[in-house]
Amino acid sequence: MKMKRRQFLATCRLATLATQITPIAAQEQQLLPNIILKPPRLRVGDTVGLIAPAGIVDLEDIATAKQAITKLGLNVKVGAHIADRYGYLAGKDADRAQDINNMFSDRSVKAIMTMRGGWGCNRLLPLLNYTLIRSHPKIIIGYSDITALVLAIHARSRVMTFHGPNATSTWNPFTIDYLKRVLFHGEAVSMTTVQPSDVQVQTIAPGKVKGKLMGGNLSVLSAMVGSPYLPSWYKSILFVEDLNEDVYRIDRMLTQLKNAGILNQIAGFIFGQCTDCSLGDEPSFTLMQVLQDHILPLGIPGWYGSMIGHIQNKFTLPVGVEVEIDADAGTIKLLEAAVS
Repeated sequence: MKMKRRQFLATCRLATLATQITPIAAQEQQLLPNIILKPPRLRVGDTVGLIAPAGIVDLEDIATAKQAITKLGLNVKVGAHIADRYGYLAGKDADRAQDINNMFSDRSVKAIMTMRGGWGCNRLLPLLNYTLIRSHPKIIIGYSDITALVLAIHARSRVMTFHGPNATSTWNPFTIDYLKRVLFHGEAVSMTTVQPSDVQVQTIAPGKVKGKLMGGNLSVLSAMVGSPYLPSWYKSILFVEDLNEDVYRIDRMLTQLKNAGILNQIAGFIFGQCTDCSLGDEPSFTLMQVLQDHILPLGIPGWYGSMIGHIQNKFTLPVGVEVEIDADAGTIKLLEAAVS
């Protein structure tokens, strides 16, 4: 089929615009203030906005989440589209993004919690109002697919965000304790893997180092490479975790970070836990062999086995906070409060 000249020119204009999106967004990011805003800490009696930016949830899940948040001494305001369904997503992109923007603009809402991960947050990143978010800095917390929101909001709004439990997580004493110490009390906590745990700390490369804590779910992070929604990795401490992945896929995703120039910028590395990951059916390296293959040539401290990921006992990790890690002891020490 022949393309008419007008159609051809329109297609060319769209192609040119597409090639300009990432550089323009990168320039906008460079113009943002370097100061990272710390959101106000949570206090008993505050209202938390509850949203479902990724996979679908049912009414029973929402009720359970509200009960868990209420037990923290907080009130709950539910997003308008939290129970929507659109295929495997909790509503259409515009509606899920609107719930996020509305929670940031709502002065009665002091923090935002996400229902669950799954998939869908990456689709929302172009629809978020990052200027609005910076003007109304608030705690936003979650993990798994919520990594996309946590990293993008930190990168584009320069606001401290939090990798931690979703509203439907297991709210056990360990998880609640770290969440309260970080988000309510503003403590510069030291995070140590509790022994015995399901996974023991394994040092990849020894040493201590300081840097800004950055990271999240490895699958989500690697899928964001090449977009304008990732933060600076220069001298950062990269933490990652994942679920249900064969070792070769972990290798592939770390290779993506390496080829994108991310790994050679970082000052330290933490792999939380790879829950239900396997060697697969073919001959394979072990996970530790893959991690050593990528991290040892960098000459930086790193370890595996922190309490980060799809596990019951979870740390609450501020993204963008200054930390010191000890790869021999497997500790993460916050050097500053993450909330104001």
